[in-house]
Amino acid sequence: MFVPQSWLTDTLDKCNPGWSVSTADLDAGFVKVGFEIEGVPHPLPTITGPLVVGQVMEIEELEGFKKPIRFCHVDVGNENGELQEIICGARNFKLHDLVIVALPGAVLPGGFEISARKTYSHMSCGMMCSATELGIEQDHSGIITLRPGTAEPGSSAYPLLNLDDAVFEVNITPDRGYALSLRGLSREIAISFGLQYQEIAVEKDLGNKGEAWPVTIEPETGTQRFVARRVTGIDPQAVTPWWMQRRLLLAGVRPISPAVDVTNYVMLELGQPLHAYDIAKLQGDITVRCAHEGEKLTTLDGVERELSSEDVVIADGSGPVGLAGVMGGAATEVGNTTTDVLFEAANFDSLHIFRTGRRHKLSSEASRRFERKVDPAVCRAAADRAATLLVEIAGGTVEPLLTDAGEVPSVAPILFPAHRPSDVAGVDYPEGTARRRLEQIGCQVDNAPGEEGVLTVTPPTWRPDLQMRADLVEEVLRLEGLEQIPVRLPQAPSGHGLTPEQRRRRMVNKAMAYAGYVEILPTPFMSNTVFDEWGLPNDDPRRRVTKVLNPLDSDYGCLATTLLPEMFDVVKRNVARGQHDLGLYGVEEVCLPDETTKPMAMLSTDKRPSDAEIVALQSALPKQPMHVAAVLTGLRDQTGPWGKGRPADVWDIIEAVRQVGRAVGAEFRFEKAELLPWHPGRCAAVYLGDECVGYAGEIHPQILDKCGLPARMCAMEVNVSALPTEYKGQSPVVSPYPPVYQDVALVVAKDVPQADIVAALYEGGGDLLESVKLFDIYESEQLGDDKRSLAFALSFRSTERTLTEEEASAARDAAVAVAAERFGAELRSL
Repeated sequence: MFVPQSWLTDTLDKCNPGWSVSTADLDAGFVKVGFEIEGVPHPLPTITGPLVVGQVMEIEELEGFKKPIRFCHVDVGNENGELQEIICGARNFKLHDLVIVALPGAVLPGGFEISARKTYSHMSCGMMCSATELGIEQDHSGIITLRPGTAEPGSSAYPLLNLDDAVFEVNITPDRGYALSLRGLSREIAISFGLQYQEIAVEKDLGNKGEAWPVTIEPETGTQRFVARRVTGIDPQAVTPWWMQRRLLLAGVRPISPAVDVTNYVMLELGQPLHAYDIAKLQGDITVRCAHEGEKLTTLDGVERELSSEDVVIADGSGPVGLAGVMGGAATEVGNTTTDVLFEAANFDSLHIFRTGRRHKLSSEASRRFERKVDPAVCRAAADRAATLLVEIAGGTVEPLLTDAGEVPSVAPILFPAHRPSDVAGVDYPEGTARRRLEQIGCQVDNAPGEEGVLTVTPPTWRPDLQMRADLVEEVLRLEGLEQIPVRLPQAPSGHGLTPEQRRRRMVNKAMAYAGYVEILPTPFMSNTVFDEWGLPNDDPRRRVTKVLNPLDSDYGCLATTLLPEMFDVVKRNVARGQHDLGLYGVEEVCLPDETTKPMAMLSTDKRPSDAEIVALQSALPKQPMHVAAVLTGLRDQTGPWGKGRPADVWDIIEAVRQVGRAVGAEFRFEKAELLPWHPGRCAAVYLGDECVGYAGEIHPQILDKCGLPARMCAMEVNVSALPTEYKGQSPVVSPYPPVYQDVALVVAKDVPQADIVAALYEGGGDLLESVKLFDIYESEQLGDDKRSLAFALSFRSTERTLTEEEASAARDAAVAVAAERFGAELRSL
């Protein structure tokens, strides 16, 4: 929020006469009570030279130019002794208006020097200034016009501009919505500097003899209060006084007209958004209701909006005339012919306002405040203040009528031990500190009956964030100064180190990193359409997803059942940025709902859940195993002086799976499988014992094409939670005796996996068989169409003696016998 220092000073000066501080001291005062100032306070820019008030006496419209141009004669007093001739392109002023004139010799912000010069075939001796040209605002909306009687022509404009001022941009956190007003900030500054504070939100005795306008509030809207005041007979040509215009401009609000400016001014002053209706345009009673599906409303920004049944609207007999708490409607807008005004000061439900603003992608100063909650007790004071100001500016009469629908909800008191802030902070605060600080922020504090040292604290209506003891403790510590709390490094409690699951995850991470893969952090969310792109069948268990009720991105509204979609997205982003050779991995939980997963009712928050409730809650949650996934694309071995690079292939990703297995002491078995998104015939299921724990292989080219991925890519995904947690490793056994090598070529059916043959050979060869390596695969017509020959190099070794050829041959024959018995393997004779 932007707030001028002069506005704060003038407010506090009323009950602290003569109080004033420097800009630096006020900056420190904000920080002391917990407010952050964005950047540095913005001083108003420096202007030098003659800057005076002038009165427009003659206007000649010049024709024949690309844009409208006016040649004006302006009375600038006795400065030059005659009317000043000035060329101006603005259209928002008329004869006899008072304006601010920079005469030749003046230097405006940005080093813009004013001089007499010929332009548009006339001499221009000065410039009528806008607020932008004077450095007061950024939005150029025409030159400044002053109310009659503000100053005499020729008088200096410097006192009006008050260029010694500074503007503070205060960062207001969402839980401190009360500070989005001068009322809230001045209270905090009074506490920071130990000043007296006088409440500025005061209800006035303007009469309440009848209803200002009939209003009905429908309960489902959540609207707590709706106050209306009528002002009739105002002058539609009146001009907002400069003091109000200046404060609005410095606060970032563009002046429009007295009725609109008053609503904005009171909103900035008291924090209560208001809206002004042209009474002549209202048709019948006002109803605060939910919109009917398909209704339309043209808002003040000129956009026609289609409404939802979840939108709260202000409606009259003609339909919606305003989007409650967000923006008014154009149909009842106050214009330059309005003479009768109805002020609305309401308190709407913050959640409804937030959802409406998000649905229509529409944010306003009013919605910003309602989203953070507004004091329901200030509605009448705000309406009274707006009505009084408008009559002062534009004349007219405040009708002695008042509509006050709804009520101010009561605030529940909190039992609060007076010593609690000292216990939490570890600081021995003086007796009475808690009471004094809580009363400063507006709480009503009484002694709890029958309990010594306990206070009954009733928070003020403008502090909805104060709901429990911890909130009150935080306020006391904040106002006493968080920097006063001693900093002591806590001593780490002794523990048992990492859990087995944590150790397993670290071992998997290290194994993948040591193998040259780069870790990414997969998001827990997944695209809603990824499985359709993959072409997964409807009964695929991965399609059973957990949907997020309020996702950060509506296109990613599901919790991931596999890590591969996120891995693919990361590959796509890297390739788009020129990184084509990738080896990535990620370790993260996935969410796998099953038949036991079910929705649970919200548990009570006023006490700890029972053991039975915790068990029921945990049993209803989806299973969340830890997975590791990796992708490979491009070159696995880079091109260099050693030779040409080697593209990554399916064996590299199989080796990545083996790396994971070696890290946790698991021996995986691979079987041929078919599962999207992997390519049929190039996909292997990963087994640990009889349990399938993952898949690895080459990704289907059609899926790669649909997803915009490289033409060839390999991937694997393994369920880490299914792997052993206890693995201490084994020291290698080194034999001092030489090995004996023998080769065998076995003819088997083509559908027999070579991994199964290797396992059979190991089993038959016993302890003497040290290693089995496949070195040749042979197919021919002599073997048959359904047969192939697998040639293996067998290595035999003993740790106790040198083996003989006969011993090695006997072990080889035993290994072949097991393969023959189990798979019909025959020694190749051709």
